[in-house]
Amino acid sequence: MSGAGAGVSGWGPLLRLALRRDRIVLPAWIYGIVLTVVSTASSYDRLYPTEAERAQVAAGAGTGALRAITGPAFDLTTVGGLTAWRIAGTGAVLAALMSLLLITRHTRAEEDAGRTELVGAAAVGRYAVPAAAFLVALLANVSIAVLSAAGLALVGLPPAGSVALGAAIASAGLVFAAVALVTAQVASVGRAASGAAGALLGLAFLVRALGDSGPSWLSWFSPIGWAQQVRAFSGERWWVFALPVLLTAGLVAVAGVLLPRRDVGAGLRAQRPGPPVGRLGSPLALAWRLQRGTLLGWTVGYLVVGAAVGAVAGDVTALRGNGQQATDLIDKLGDGADPVRTYLSLIVGLLGLVAAAYAVQAVLRARTEETAQRAEPVLAAGTGRLRWAGAHVLVAAAGSAWLLLVAGFFLGLVHGLRTGDAGQIGTLTAAALSQVPAVWVLGALAAALAGAVPRLVAAVWAALGVCLLLGQIGQLLS
Repeated sequence: MSGAGAGVSGWGPLLRLALRRDRIVLPAWIYGIVLTVVSTASSYDRLYPTEAERAQVAAGAGTGALRAITGPAFDLTTVGGLTAWRIAGTGAVLAALMSLLLITRHTRAEEDAGRTELVGAAAVGRYAVPAAAFLVALLANVSIAVLSAAGLALVGLPPAGSVALGAAIASAGLVFAAVALVTAQVASVGRAASGAAGALLGLAFLVRALGDSGPSWLSWFSPIGWAQQVRAFSGERWWVFALPVLLTAGLVAVAGVLLPRRDVGAGLRAQRPGPPVGRLGSPLALAWRLQRGTLLGWTVGYLVVGAAVGAVAGDVTALRGNGQQATDLIDKLGDGADPVRTYLSLIVGLLGLVAAAYAVQAVLRARTEETAQRAEPVLAAGTGRLRWAGAHVLVAAAGSAWLLLVAGFFLGLVHGLRTGDAGQIGTLTAAALSQVPAVWVLGALAAALAGAVPRLVAAVWAALGVCLLLGQIGQLLS
């Protein structure tokens, strides 16, 4: 084989290997996203069966706070329109997160573990590994699109809108699969590649939120915004799909150009050399050194989100007085006493769930160090295993509490400045910190699985997904 074919030779066995490795995790992702989409449609069909009731909900959907969270509302007089308004952005983010993690797992993570070099010694083309990884992401997103469309149609929604919503969610996933392909060529290690892709996903969500709550043209600079601008069930804009298709193709081409310019196991951005004399005197200092960059990125994200949410929280008061159904919706999601308090409570709960994801990730860093055989030299020097692992757990516990402190403080600060109530700083900081025990429970679960049953450690992510599902739509589903 010669030419382009030689570059991807061997992709078939690699694709089958990747699918076998992900035979549990990948179906769980697909099932979770599809269930979220279809169950949202089913719940709205049950809660608001008449057009008059849906019209009353639409009357309260134009506030900046809600637009920042859910995106623009195009036609809320139908169940399909309500579903797309509520779930298009969330589904796009979930599909994007799934895709970037899949790409990193099957490209740079394999290189960091030394397995890609072994595979490359056989009759395998240089592009076969990223090609197989992208095909896994493609199959996963196509499955999400097909199953979501079928599920929505079975609920009784129009076929055209069902296909549009499923495809819109999948298109965002493919864009960030391509983004991860590029960051995998640039970053020095797999962890940095997934972190950079995740940061770009956060930026896309922030740009979309700012555009939907302010200048609308900003939303067109975000792939998450494109998924909503398809306008499923609201006069579908099929031409919008050209944007993610072109961007995905362009990013894949860029990744293909960059790949031959780096060595296996290295990125275009070289790692900085360490100090000539070591300055780490304890396992805690080592754990902090390994995780401080990640924590800094999370801190910036929590600061921005806290300030952004605080800036729009006051707009939620517009929901009151816009119809009994709008009031009922608030009551279902909170205590019904104060829409602003209900909104802030929901946001704080979501921040806690995301902080739990950081805690799990930080705890599992110890497992990564162990499987990569970087823990052996440390343990061989006389450091006890409990002391070494405990250092990572301590960084995870302190880091997750710090993130909630930052988010609560800036949420209270900006909201207090808007309302003239300085007491909001203490109130919302305390509310955010009240999530810490729950966050630590999931972190402790990750530590227990990593120590006792390492092969089941992925189950902690499933537990986090269940918490997210129940927290977001559990009340709506009773």
